[in-house]
Formats: sequence, C-alpha cells, structure tokens
Amino acid sequence: MNTTTQELGLAQLSLLDSSPAELVHLAADTGFDFIGARVRQVTPEEKPYNLQPGSPLLAQTLQAVKDTGVRVHDIEFILLDGSGQREAWLQMLDAGQALGAKTLTVAASDANLPRLTENLGRMVEDARNFGIVPTLEVISYQSVNSLELAGQLAQATGCKIVADTLHLSRIQAQPGQLAAQAEHVAMLQLCDAVAQRPQTREGLVLESRSERVVPGQGAVPLAEFVAALPAELPLSVESPSDSTVARIGARRWAEELKAGAEQVLARARTLRAAAV
Repeated sequence: MNTTTQELGLAQLSLLDSSPAELVHLAADTGFDFIGARVRQVTPEEKPYNLQPGSPLLAQTLQAVKDTGVRVHDIEFILLDGSGQREAWLQMLDAGQALGAKTLTVAASDANLPRLTENLGRMVEDARNFGIVPTLEVISYQSVNSLELAGQLAQATGCKIVADTLHLSRIQAQPGQLAAQAEHVAMLQLCDAVAQRPQTREGLVLESRSERVVPGQGAVPLAEFVAALPAELPLSVESPSDSTVARIGARRWAEELKAGAEQVLARARTLRAAAV
C-alpha cells in the first residue's frame, strides 16, 4: 500500500496502452491509491477506451475497483478549441459519473479569452450536475500556459487547476507561484524531466506525451513543488516513457514510478517540517 500521507495516483498517460481496468490492477499491485482514466481519445494513434454507461470496459473497470479498492479519481481529456464541444464533454461526464470520478481534466487551445471563459463556465455548470469539477491544466504549448491565467479562469468560472510538474518546469514557474494559486489547485501531476527544454513546439509535445522521467531522476524541483501545496492534496504520477515501457514492461514501470514518487514525497515532508 501507499506509505505516504498524501494519496498517490497513477495517471493513464503513464501507461496509455493499459486499459483503465488493467491500470486499476497495476495501481493496486504497486501501491497506488487511485487512477486517472482516459475516457476520450486525444490522438488518432492511441487506443480508444469506451467507458460510456453500458460498455463492457466500464463493467470491467468497476469490477476492478470493487476487487482492489483502487478508485478512479479523475477522467481526461478534452482540449477546448472554441468550437461546439458540449456534446463531447457531456459524454465524458456520463462516463465520469459512472466511474465515480471527482474531476475532469481540460486544457485550452482557444486564445479567445471571453469565449474560453464562457465555454469553461458552461462546462463547470454542466459538470456540477454529475458531481464532477473540471480542472484546467496549464500546458506549456497551449493557450493557457501560465498559472496566473489559469488562476484568473478558475476565479471567473469556478473550475479548479491541475498543475503538472513537467509543464511548470517548461514555463519556468517557481514553487512560490504555485503556492500563490493553492486555493484553486485540485491535484498535482508528478513527473520529472531533463534540464534542457525542447526548442520547438513539436519537441515539447513529444516530451509531454512520451519522454518523461521517473520522479526524482531529473532536474525538476519536485519536492519544492509538492511542499508548496497542502499536504492533503492528491498527487497523480503522470510520467510516460514509451521506450522504457517497451523495454521493461508496464508492471516494472509502475513500480519505478511509485518508488520515485515516494522518495520525492519524503523530501517534501522534510521541507514542510523545516518550514514550521
């Protein structure tokens, strides 16, 4: 089981080829408390997972939750682009409610701030009926690429923020900036990265989707970011590495991510204690 005081989850992107039902069992076997489930395909290349009410995979996933006690905390992923996407997010909310999820991860490519605010606000209203809160992710190569802007949108719409340590690093955010938005942050996604920032948008996308590093084995000040937020905040390990998973397998990768996260959280506890 998880030996930290904070709940620790395993994000779908860490093992994208494992179905949500498989991910629940992997999480249970390696000591995680919850998973994030991808209920909407992000790219045409990735496996689609049908978790709509009545689907066989939903039944399998709910059985895995019942068997293991590992729950589904968050669902993903929709990119608000300014087009009519309400039907898409309503379908996601249907799946999320069936899974017992608490949050829905959203990002934004729409640079029209009034329109984005309106769409995000409507999503928040819709999601309230499902018992789910949309969480806006700051992504280095999308239109919402600062904690300050995400905080403004959270204040305006009632959404929350999900902060990802890779993207925090790539926008050169500091732990103090994260602490300043703590009231809006619903979850921190934990991963590490090499020091050198990719020079192109394509490089940033590739790194984000498939070339991250085990927590504690890169150059990101992870413990400082963790310590900047409340000790009870859920943490989700989102660290994909396609090449490593192909070499060592999903179970071993989940074990390495868990061990790395535990070490980061131990350092964060030390930082919190020193600050008292």
